[in-house]
Amino acid sequence: MATHLTDDHRAVQALAREFAANEIAPHAADWNARTHVPVDVIRQMGDLGLLAPTIPLEYGGAGLDATALCLVVEEVARADAGTAVAIAVQGGLVASPIIRAGTDVQKAEWLPRLASGEVLGCYALTEPDTGSDTAALRTRATASGDGWDLSGAKQWISNGAFAEAFIIFARTGGEGARGISAFISGPAPGLTVGREIPKMGLHTSSTVELSFDGLHLPAGAMLGPDGDGLRLALATLDGGRITVAAQACGIAQAALDVAVAYASERHAFGGPIARFQGVQFPIADVAAHLAAARLLTLHAAGLRDAGQPHGAAGAKAKLVASSVAVRAADVAVQTLGGYGYSAEYDAERLYRDAKITEIYEGTSQIQRLVIARDLLGDAAR
Repeated sequence: MATHLTDDHRAVQALAREFAANEIAPHAADWNARTHVPVDVIRQMGDLGLLAPTIPLEYGGAGLDATALCLVVEEVARADAGTAVAIAVQGGLVASPIIRAGTDVQKAEWLPRLASGEVLGCYALTEPDTGSDTAALRTRATASGDGWDLSGAKQWISNGAFAEAFIIFARTGGEGARGISAFISGPAPGLTVGREIPKMGLHTSSTVELSFDGLHLPAGAMLGPDGDGLRLALATLDGGRITVAAQACGIAQAALDVAVAYASERHAFGGPIARFQGVQFPIADVAAHLAAARLLTLHAAGLRDAGQPHGAAGAKAKLVASSVAVRAADVAVQTLGGYGYSAEYDAERLYRDAKITEIYEGTSQIQRLVIARDLLGDAAR
């Protein structure tokens, strides 16, 4: 497995760990209780090169790779999973398609501001009736004069409430996969940010609805060739799944930290509860499975960095890591007992945050489908 970390990787990991420990972790409980999105802290990460580390040096980025992005996301998610969403979106879902498919003009206009945190972005693919079946999206872009008029709606858009860069997927042709194109837009008349969607967890992450009614975009706003949007969307999600796996590893590590600390400090029946196998074994299992999930995540990121096929590897990483996150959070709550069920302790927040990793960027069922098709080919279709 391609899991070797370079000196640059270790440096950015250490920087992210220090920033998360000092600027995020002490405030995470309060932010979550108030459903506060720390936009100012998110922008600060741009100053350190942590917000979108994959943006090339010539565009003001750190010039790092997907492995570095995963390391940053994991460290931030260990402190607060919701704050890590902003990095995963900025670096994995917004910057990535611009780097991959943008023109020189688009790259020069958007990438430096995304790298610095001057501009924060969102990825508008999912619709009210279109989740896993991305080819069925209904948002329409109609040719109009020197550009396109967009109409439709999007849902579950992370970062949407404060975004200044919108990656939008819309239908420019007929039905099916080949009729979809990608666009990039700033705030504009006809683009409306809707309600904030209440969520079980990730209370420090903004999730909104978007609507388009008379949104006119110039021809130069199309990202990549006409009709190539779904391919770009899926290629972006292949990388996005790896960053979600990294986020899940961060949540799992935080839950493991909580369980270990409590088991070591809590005394019952004449000594610390850590001496009981009923406490030891679930924690040991989580530690072993987390190590495996982390290796799968780094392996998938390494394949992406090497330009090799990584769809199935990313699916495996996300499938395993998300399962570990949910299991680790459950073990943390169980280890703490009644305290674990209390909102005054981190275990409860981790329990709520972990579940989403099995759902977004492709559910666990979709990951199994990707893996099965990679193994079985046409026989699985």
